[in-house]
This record gives sequence, structure tokens and C-alpha cells, in this order.
Amino acid sequence: MKKKTILTLLLMLVIAAFFWTPLGHMGKIFLNKMVATSPSVIAKEEQQKVTDYDWVLKDENHTLFNFSKSKGKVIFINNWASWKVHCEAELQSIQKFYNDYKEKVDFYIITNEEKEVVDEFMTLKKFNFPVTYLIIDAKHAVNTEKVPSSYIIDKNGNIVIYEKGISNWDNDNVYEIVDQLIAE
Repeated sequence: MKKKTILTLLLMLVIAAFFWTPLGHMGKIFLNKMVATSPSVIAKEEQQKVTDYDWVLKDENHTLFNFSKSKGKVIFINNWASWKVHCEAELQSIQKFYNDYKEKVDFYIITNEEKEVVDEFMTLKKFNFPVTYLIIDAKHAVNTEKVPSSYIIDKNGNIVIYEKGISNWDNDNVYEIVDQLIAE
């Protein structure tokens, strides 16, 4: 075989591995993490406010609770789905963020998937943050349609950060912003 033919076959194998093997899945996660940027703070004059905290959700045991329990606290909300590779990549940074701030911030890491699917995903990926389940037809305090999307809300209900798409939540910039919000 010619050198060019061998190189073409190798390239085709790498591309096939990227799409149809676990190695490819890990590569996609890695690439998504590489393009994830630090979230940006919304300018004060452009920040919207959560005014209605009456939002019913389910905890990891599928027990109903009301979002109003977080009124007056710093809140992190993330909408995710286990079948989206970029969500999985983002959840790795959210797990680290949660580990560092679970005592200081109320976390709502929200999905609308079935509990069994989520439990299997959480075990497989070794995530231990609390999962919140969305009730589809209930009213929502924030937009939950875009997946992934994330919010950081200050103690006064101002949406300080709103990110559509994947972000890196485990970085000094985020920690500095959250520390400032906690101190207010």
C-alpha cells in the first residue's frame, strides 16, 4: 500500500473511533471542556429580577418542595440532560463548584428526565450533587427550555449570570463573583 492510502485509512479509523467508541465519547467531553468559557456577569442595569419564587419542584427522592425556600439566598440553577454530551462536560465543573460551595449556595441542578435514567447516569459518572426534577406543566421562576443553561441569582433575586450553553463553573472568576454575592 502507498503511504497516502495508509494515512487515509488511519484518519478514517480515528474519525470512526471518535464517533462510535468510548474513546470518542471521552474525546467529545474533552473538546467540550476545552471550549467552555467562564460565565460573564450581566451589567447591573441589564439584570432581570426573579419576582415570583412560587415554583414547585421535586428533590432527588421525588418529594415536592417549593423554590421559595431559597428566597434571600445566593442561588445556582443549571438545566441539563444526561444524553447531551456538552451537559456531561459542564456537569464535571458543576460538581467541583458544588463541592466547594454546597454549604453557602442553594443549588438547583435541574432535569426533566426519568429518575431511573438520572440515577444510572449519576452513578456511572460518579456525580453526587443533588438533582432537582422539573415539573413540566408547572410555572417556573426562570426559563428552563434551553439545555444547558445556568443562572446565578443574588440574595435580592437579581439574575447576576445567565449562560446559554456550556460554561466552566470551576474557576477563580466564578468563585470571586459568588464570594462577593455571599458577602453582600
